[in-house]
Amino acid sequence: MPARSPFPALLTLLAACSTGSAVAATAATTAPFELAPVAGLHAMIAPQTLRSDEVTLIWNKPVGADPATRYHVLLDGQQIATTAQTFHTLRDLSPAHAYTLTVEMAPKSPVHTSLTAKPISFSTPAVETWLSVLDYGAVGDGTTLNTRALQAAIDACPPHGVVSLPAGTFLTGALYLKSDMTLHLAAGAVLQGTANPADYRPFNRNRFEGWEMDTYASLINGGRLDRDGPPNLRHVSIRGEGTIAGGGRALYDAIVSQYPNKRDGYRARGRLILLMNAADIEIAGVTLDEPSCWTLHYIYSQKVSLHGLTIRSDVHNGDGIDPDSSLNSYIFNTTFDTGDDCIAIKSGKNPEGNVVARPTENVWIAHCRFDRGHGISIGSEMSGGVRNVLVRDCSAGPLLHGMQIKGTRDRGGFVEQVVVRDCDLQQVTIFTQLPYNNDGEPAPAPPIFRDFQFLHLDLTGGSTDQPLIIVNGYPEADHQTRDITFDHIRLPAGAAVTVDQSRAITFTHVTTTDGSPPVYTVTRSTSISH
Repeated sequence: MPARSPFPALLTLLAACSTGSAVAATAATTAPFELAPVAGLHAMIAPQTLRSDEVTLIWNKPVGADPATRYHVLLDGQQIATTAQTFHTLRDLSPAHAYTLTVEMAPKSPVHTSLTAKPISFSTPAVETWLSVLDYGAVGDGTTLNTRALQAAIDACPPHGVVSLPAGTFLTGALYLKSDMTLHLAAGAVLQGTANPADYRPFNRNRFEGWEMDTYASLINGGRLDRDGPPNLRHVSIRGEGTIAGGGRALYDAIVSQYPNKRDGYRARGRLILLMNAADIEIAGVTLDEPSCWTLHYIYSQKVSLHGLTIRSDVHNGDGIDPDSSLNSYIFNTTFDTGDDCIAIKSGKNPEGNVVARPTENVWIAHCRFDRGHGISIGSEMSGGVRNVLVRDCSAGPLLHGMQIKGTRDRGGFVEQVVVRDCDLQQVTIFTQLPYNNDGEPAPAPPIFRDFQFLHLDLTGGSTDQPLIIVNGYPEADHQTRDITFDHIRLPAGAAVTVDQSRAITFTHVTTTDGSPPVYTVTRSTSISH
């Protein structure tokens, strides 16, 4: 009998969206993914990945799947690929052509039958119109300032067109994308941001560290901030094999040095890429390098596909990806090497975040590698709430705090329905008393952290100098961290687990490499089973 999901409504929505019609295939891109093993594959087209010659398919990991499981991808009934991952990009399709895609889980032995997803029918669009930035006066010599030329090409791009950067280094200040366009960077192309703060004026209204505020523009900007409004930027892709590089440490220093109070300077920085009130977004294939602040930040947005990326940063606040009060994010096949959180899921900060009250929901993170950074994080700006997060089939090196869920008692809000499974990590931490970033009026009540599952995790690479699993809560009975399962967790010999101000925490099949149980320290908590 299939494992029962703790979130059945979510899986009902998935099943309803996984149908065989073209209309349903489009609808499926708005549906969240599984938060627990389920029976079906539930394949769907990732948002904004359908092009005249290409599409990316993603699917659920069903009950019974393990690292040896293989999936067959069928195009019009013919098998075209076999993969161990739960995504696949089909290339060399014909423009303006109807297709049917199917995914099946290969049988593990002759006595097992395969599991097949419901077909997805779709049609590719006509060939896109391509514009070269060279035709608008851009020069890829690494020294010519190309802001006006590049913006002219973007402004001239027809609906569903492509602005193309060939190989070369194109120095630029702030650029502004519009709806229904693609920015394409060829192999060897570098979109290089300057280190001059004047190239990122005028200031833009956006949100940073939970507050809506005016800051320098980002290198790439899109959309207009509207906490109450619908998307105003739609159908945008940034893709290719090139690099988008910011002004890095030099721009960071130049901006911060203008402010007597360094904290004001930190908050004045733009991002490498900033999208606001955006829908149907794809960023794929490119390298994102040397931001002066967060790397990729999107606010009040929905239906976002981020895949095949290499993200590198080495500055204070050098986050990799920051989904912020946004819905339906799909982050997969991406590598992180960052100076702060690799991924930081956010929804505003007290008191403003409680008033705006737009949660981040339905974040699907799969097949990613986290080489360096502070953590795979939810929070600490989470006052608007975070719900339905899945992290699976990922691997992480010595991150400062590993997989972490974090906040402060002033935040308010909630984090609920989080599943982390089938990952190689080094630490799991739930922090509730952070000593930083608490400069706003407190919420009327502490946050609520509840309904988390940590399943089939390998933490044997972690250091036993500190506890490898930390679960903290708040003293108020209704705000203790609660209803958490740790099942099939592998730890190194001598590992420690700490639980404080929590309840209904269950540890099953938690073992160490030498066969002895970990050392549990449980304080001010009830209904803790291990």
